[in-house]
Amino acid sequence: MDTFNAIAWMPLCAGVTIAGLVLAFLAFRRRGAAAGMRVTAWALLPLAAYLTGALQSLWTIGTTVVGFVTGLVLNPAVWAGVALAGLSVVLFVVSGVMRGRKLSLGRKKPAAGTPEAGAGAAGPQAAQQPAQQAAQKSAGAAKPRPAVNQKPASKGDDDFSDIEELLKRRGIS
Repeated sequence: MDTFNAIAWMPLCAGVTIAGLVLAFLAFRRRGAAAGMRVTAWALLPLAAYLTGALQSLWTIGTTVVGFVTGLVLNPAVWAGVALAGLSVVLFVVSGVMRGRKLSLGRKKPAAGTPEAGAGAAGPQAAQQPAQQAAQKSAGAAKPRPAVNQKPASKGDDDFSDIEELLKRRGIS
């Protein structure tokens, strides 16, 4: 026999609803209409769940969740699976950190004044600059560009050399 059908749900739901309605009456008198209506709404839900058949669905969901949790807690094979999933997550995170370090180590900035610094640092802007300069000369708008100081940076200024170079290119000193 099914455990759901072994319980007398109609009297149980009706009793909970009646008790809730008594509490709703008390809430009306003590705390006002809004509180009383809210308690009444909660009180009507058990009987509504029984009459609509939702109570049996809720029972099935509850027994399934309880069965899953008890199977998880009491089954060593499930714990082995949880441990393997945790190990997988740890390995994934560690490999991502190692990959990020490897990529950042591979992107060393070439020293200023070397041929690689001019080609690698400018990228697509280097290809656009000659075309822009030719267009400016043909249009007759010969605007003097600020001279960029190309002296190599000292070791102490290594952190701020990129920022200083960008400021000088924009004409900010």
